[in-house]
Amino acid sequence: MTATRSSTPAFSVQAFMFTAVGLVMLGNYYGYDSIGPVAEQLSHDLHFSDTQIGALNAIYSLPNIFLTVIGGVLVDRFSARRMILATTGICLLGAAVTAIGAHFSVMVTGRLLFGIGSETLAVATTVALAQWFTGRYFALLFAVNLSLARLGSYLADRSPSFASDLYSHGWQPPLWLAAGFAAVSLAGAIMFFWVDRREAPRGTLALPPPPERFDWRHMLSFRIEYWLLVGICVTFYSVIFPFRSTFAIKYLQEAQGLTLSQASTLNSYVFLAAVFATPVFGLLLDRLGRNALLLTLGSVLLPLSFLVLGAVPGGAGVSTALLGVSFSFLPAVLWPTVVRYCAPQHLGTAYGLMTTLQNVGLFGANLIAGHINDTSNASASNPGGYTPMLWFFGLLSLAAFLFTVVLWWRERAPQAEALA
Repeated sequence: MTATRSSTPAFSVQAFMFTAVGLVMLGNYYGYDSIGPVAEQLSHDLHFSDTQIGALNAIYSLPNIFLTVIGGVLVDRFSARRMILATTGICLLGAAVTAIGAHFSVMVTGRLLFGIGSETLAVATTVALAQWFTGRYFALLFAVNLSLARLGSYLADRSPSFASDLYSHGWQPPLWLAAGFAAVSLAGAIMFFWVDRREAPRGTLALPPPPERFDWRHMLSFRIEYWLLVGICVTFYSVIFPFRSTFAIKYLQEAQGLTLSQASTLNSYVFLAAVFATPVFGLLLDRLGRNALLLTLGSVLLPLSFLVLGAVPGGAGVSTALLGVSFSFLPAVLWPTVVRYCAPQHLGTAYGLMTTLQNVGLFGANLIAGHINDTSNASASNPGGYTPMLWFFGLLSLAAFLFTVVLWWRERAPQAEALA
C-alpha cells in the first residue's frame, strides 16, 4: 500500500522533470542550428566567406575541445542540476551577443559563449537522464529527449517559412528569435533545478548522484569498446552538423537551385524524421539489446546518402531521407550504449570526454569544409565547386561505418568462441 502511494508521485515528478529537460534541449538545439538558415544572407549582406560562416559553428566547438571533459568532471562533482542551470544562462548570453553583432568579431564571440555553455549542458542533461531513468526503458526515454532536441533543429530550419517576416528584414531578427528560444531553454533549466533539488534526497533518482572525485587515471581503464564508440561519435557528428547545420541550406540554394524556403524545408526533414523515428529506435534497442548491430545498420545509410547526393541527378530528396533515418537511428543507440561500458560514477567524465573529442571533429570539419568551398570557388555561378565538399563528408561517413563494423565484430567474437 505504501509502495503504491509513493510510486504515483514519483511518476508525476519524473514526467515533470522530463518535460523540463525537453525544453532545455529544444531551445538549445534551435540556437545551435540558427546559423544555417541565415548563411546565405550573411554571405550576401555582410559579405562573409564560407570559411567565416563555417567558423561561426566551428568556434562553438573550439572551447569544448578543452572544457567539455572538465565539464563532465564538474557534473560528477557538483551535480547535473547546477551545471544545467549555469550553462543555459551562458547559452542565453551567447545567443544575445550573436544577435547583436553586425561585425564578424562580435558574432563569433557570441557563438563562442554559446559553445562554452552548450556542450557541457549536453553532458549534464545526458547524466541527468541516466540518473533518473536508467532501467528498462532508458534508451526509449533518452531517444524521446533526443526527439525534442531534433524538434528544435527542425523549427530552426523551418523558421524561414513560419517566421518569413523576420527573414524579410535581414539576418538579425532571426537570430533574436534564436535568443528567445535560448530563454525557453533557461526556463526549462530552472524547472529542472527546482525538481531535482527537492527529489534527489528522497531517492526518486534511479542512480543517485555520485559523491566521489574522479581519478583521471581511470580514463586509461575505459574499455576498447568505449573508444570505438568515441570514434563513431566523432566521425558521425563531423558529418551531420557541419553539413546539415552549416552548409546544406546554402548548398541546396546554390548547387541545386532551390529557394531559401525550399532549401530550409528540405533540410528540415532530416530533423523532422528524427523527431518521430528516434523513439522507435530507442524502443528497439530496449527490446533487442543488439547495440553494435543496430549501430552498424544506422551508420551504413550515411555514406549512401552522400553517394546519392553527388551521383544521382535530383537525388537531394532521397539523400535527405537516408540521412534522416541515419540521424534518427544512430544517436538513439550510440549515447545509451556508453552506459554499457562505463561505471555509473564515471558517466559524467565518459560523456564529457566523448563530447570533447566530438567537438574536435566539429571544429575541424566546419573549417575544412568552408575552406574547401572557398578554394573550389563554390557558388551559385560554380555549383560544381561543391563536389569536393561532398567527397570530404562522404569519406568521413565511410569512416563512421567502419568503426561500427569493428565494434560489431568485437561483440560477436566472444559469442563465436562460446559456440565453438
